[in-house]
Amino acid sequence: MSFPIHSPRQQVYGIVVFARIVDKIRLHAEGKLPDGYHIGPMPGNRTFDDRLCKFLDVSFEALSARVLEGGNYEEIMDWCFEHGRKPDAEQIEVWNGFMMKRGWRDSGSESLHQQRIEAGFGAWHDIMTYFDLMDAEEGRA
Repeated sequence: MSFPIHSPRQQVYGIVVFARIVDKIRLHAEGKLPDGYHIGPMPGNRTFDDRLCKFLDVSFEALSARVLEGGNYEEIMDWCFEHGRKPDAEQIEVWNGFMMKRGWRDSGSESLHQQRIEAGFGAWHDIMTYFDLMDAEEGRA
């Protein structure tokens, strides 16, 4: 069986992270979200969930409610486009570039380094981004 949460690299309409967040919302509602995972915004900490909702201009609460109504990833993303905003190709390129490199030579680098050590990957110097760490932790790297 594959890991129940998509890689952050998985794209829906070209946008990274979305499928992963939908998976986490569904698993949380079923009481099956693995230990150590969180969903939604966290006070004092910018999460990928929070960043995605701001990018699409929808609240996390509204997105969660829509996810729990059912539908596939594309149907849920279409809802986001209708109730929030639909980014153009250039905005998606910038978003994906930022997210895919998060933790590499930026303000998240120190935290990523600490999380890499805590996850038992301290010697894995090829884990340079949060996406790399998530894929390693979930058996995809």
